[in-house]
Amino acid sequence: MDIPRLHPDTIEEVKQRVDIVDVISEHVVLRKRGKDYVGLCPFHEEKSPSFTVSPGKQMYYCFGCNAGGNAIGFLKEVGKQSYSDVVLDLAKRYQVPIKTLQAEHRQEFQRQISIREQLYEILAIASSFYQHALTQPQGKLALEYLQSERQLSQETIQQFQLGYAPAGWDTLYRYLVEVKQQPVQLVEQAGLIAPRKSGSGYYDRFRERLIIPIHDIQGRTIGFGGRTLTDEQPKYLNSPETELFDKGRTLFALDKARNAISKEDQAVVVEGYFDAIALHAAGIANVVASLGTALSIDQVRQLLRHTESKQIVLNFDADKAGTNAAARAIGEIADLAYRGEVQLRILNIPEGKDADEFLKTYSSEQYRELLANASLWLDWKIQQTLLERNLTQADQFQQVATAMVKLLCNISNDNQLTHYINRCAELLSQGDSRRQPLLADNLLSQIVRYCDELLSHDESCRFAPFIESRLQQNKRRFVRRAGTPKSNPAQALPLSSERNLLEKAEALLLLIYLHYPEHRQAVLDALEERDLEFSLSHHRFLWRQISEIPTAGSTPAQLISTLQDRCLELSEDMAVISPLFHLDERTKQEILRTPLVIRAAAASIERVMCEKRYRLFLDLWRNTDSKTNPDLFESYLQQLYAEQARIQELDRQRHTTFSDLVQLPWIGNFVS
Repeated sequence: MDIPRLHPDTIEEVKQRVDIVDVISEHVVLRKRGKDYVGLCPFHEEKSPSFTVSPGKQMYYCFGCNAGGNAIGFLKEVGKQSYSDVVLDLAKRYQVPIKTLQAEHRQEFQRQISIREQLYEILAIASSFYQHALTQPQGKLALEYLQSERQLSQETIQQFQLGYAPAGWDTLYRYLVEVKQQPVQLVEQAGLIAPRKSGSGYYDRFRERLIIPIHDIQGRTIGFGGRTLTDEQPKYLNSPETELFDKGRTLFALDKARNAISKEDQAVVVEGYFDAIALHAAGIANVVASLGTALSIDQVRQLLRHTESKQIVLNFDADKAGTNAAARAIGEIADLAYRGEVQLRILNIPEGKDADEFLKTYSSEQYRELLANASLWLDWKIQQTLLERNLTQADQFQQVATAMVKLLCNISNDNQLTHYINRCAELLSQGDSRRQPLLADNLLSQIVRYCDELLSHDESCRFAPFIESRLQQNKRRFVRRAGTPKSNPAQALPLSSERNLLEKAEALLLLIYLHYPEHRQAVLDALEERDLEFSLSHHRFLWRQISEIPTAGSTPAQLISTLQDRCLELSEDMAVISPLFHLDERTKQEILRTPLVIRAAAASIERVMCEKRYRLFLDLWRNTDSKTNPDLFESYLQQLYAEQARIQELDRQRHTTFSDLVQLPWIGNFVS
């Protein structure tokens, strides 16, 4: 059902009841500092906390990126949800009656909230039923399995609320439906029973299985895992996806581990329920399990909320299946690791043991030693490229080198890249120190070529500054070799600077349009004369909203108020564009000679477009044979000359005012 507009009374009551510290602490590790709380900002990367939460004002603000607002705005940005979705979720959480501007929807929303509460109740009753069954004669074998084979104490069994699903096709069904009078449809929705394939009626999903309850972050039962005690397959059976349980967004034992993760400043992810339970029982409580799936981005972000240094250790089984699981998990979060958003390590226990098996033989302190020495994920990946490879064979040597190049090209830090190039060269040299410098140079050349190939398919690719510098040098060297004039060549912008220039120029035009009505037509004329459009998605979105609003005669306050109302419910980029709505006295003084500023900003946008065309023609020219197709070769060369000349002209226009303006810190406040 589409979500209608919420009544202002509902929104206001949610704002009154919500506790911003309670909300944000589920996403950010907060520490008390005076009257306020501080933590690392979730909206930009930082090493020192600049993110402040004020319980008195019920507001948050980041001094690093200028993000700020109330609890609703925070959840909207961090979860990329609509305004109405956030208000609805908070209303359910704080039990606020929902009113809509369409009265006919009100009853349906209340019904949906009631259903979720009933599902929580049914699952809690089922959990108690399973726990009780474990202590009865019918659960004797399951209890012996836990105490003898798994070596779990009664305290641990109770802590994790372990239970037993009795044999019999409808034992739980009869208890919930006939004894507890729960609606059969809701028991089915909770994932506890399923309709019979033939005939009528239902059967229990879990039968003659050891039961492990799965809880959400608030400790409420949302599903179950069941381990067979017979030869029945599958060995482990999870609850199906339900209104409450999403396997890809849930981490087993996170409700019990989150405080320890914050204390240890590290999260350990294991593969199985009993690995996590055994580690908790041994006093290592910063451990969760991934429910048998590859670790997802959503699961990783949940863990990162509780560790300031963003340390995650993957401890999957050391057998082939566990290695594949670790590789799949890394595949999901490699981009985060390359960007430094997560410090990822891999722990492989010796002799192919899992954590549960290891603790039966060794102490918890020895496990902690293994954790302390866990390999960085990239070192582990590099070692994987060498497995079952014979470097004395030319084809296998090249396969390993190619795999290493693909791993290293995504490193964005020069020092780290240098370290890993030398490390890979050392491995490929097989102990021959004389070959190592030559192999390092060869790897670097291959990385540059591979990055150049990636860039030809996707101009948004970003590499280490040293690699980007080499790419630009190669392009200019190639052009000179082919006869492009050496005097006053087109000065190609570094790829990162190109985007920054575009961000600042577009933001400046929007800023002037919003706050200087007398210059709105000049902005429109500049865009039309140069046939320009806003390239960045958040600026394009804002310009589209402006275009749909009659602006003639409107004051800046009227235009901005209208835009804020539209953008709150429509845009996921509100945090990026909202600073454009504010203009302080200092900024007003700094925008001088506005027509020249508009010209310089428009020239900067056109300059970026010319640079892209220049790269396109350069690529076409490089791939054209001058002997077999001389006319086309010459045509591309002339187009290169034309773009080069235009870039030089645009640089003269830009530098009249904009080269100084882009250095001003206030402009940086309006772009991310």
